[in-house]
Amino acid sequence: MTLDQRSQMTPAKNKILTFLDIASPVAILVAALLVFFYAPMELVMGAVQKIFYFHVASNWAGMLSFVVAAGCGVALLRTGNMTWDEIAPSAVEVGMLFSFTGILSGMLWARPTWNTWWTWDPRLTTITIMELVFCAYFILRKAIEDPSRRARFAAVYSILGALSVPLTFFSIRFTRTIHPVVIGSSDPTAFGAFNMTPRMGVTFAVSLAAFTILFCDLLWHRARLERLSRQVEEQQEEE
Repeated sequence: MTLDQRSQMTPAKNKILTFLDIASPVAILVAALLVFFYAPMELVMGAVQKIFYFHVASNWAGMLSFVVAAGCGVALLRTGNMTWDEIAPSAVEVGMLFSFTGILSGMLWARPTWNTWWTWDPRLTTITIMELVFCAYFILRKAIEDPSRRARFAAVYSILGALSVPLTFFSIRFTRTIHPVVIGSSDPTAFGAFNMTPRMGVTFAVSLAAFTILFCDLLWHRARLERLSRQVEEQQEEE
């Protein structure tokens, strides 16, 4: 394939995507500045509590990614449009990245707070299960060669796999846990729990918004890469 052919296959960059390319690093920078210079120091946990802003935002973006993948699965089964099968694996891949970042940041928070890197708490257990469930999503895709059949099976799997998202979210609300519940009713006796001040709340909201923008940017780029990859494969098959 010549360079001219490849340039013709590359999808044009949307103005909204260009805006996201600029907005995502700016939003992350603003969030970081608020975390380190605006949000007050938590009295009990100290500086380690500031991991919270990135930890929760990463997990939020990961869960959002898996929900988007499930939505794409529903859309594909209803319409048969293979474009949804380009977005779905992209969303899963981005979601796994964010969720893994959330797990790692949680371990950094847990060590000084719980005096251990890992404990089989309901939240930690369910988020690990969620990550492994979507890891198997790619194993399923690799096992099926026919594109149409692969897309349908992957769509069904993403919908079923997304059930792990509410399981993870509600795991610390309906069970005894040492993991704090920051959004919604919280057990004040949970080890590591804390109440947010107004400045903490602002920083938390900005962090969630920044990671959401970053998620949209990464997903869009990953979907463009998936489309280009499929176009290359189709071109090679024709040759």
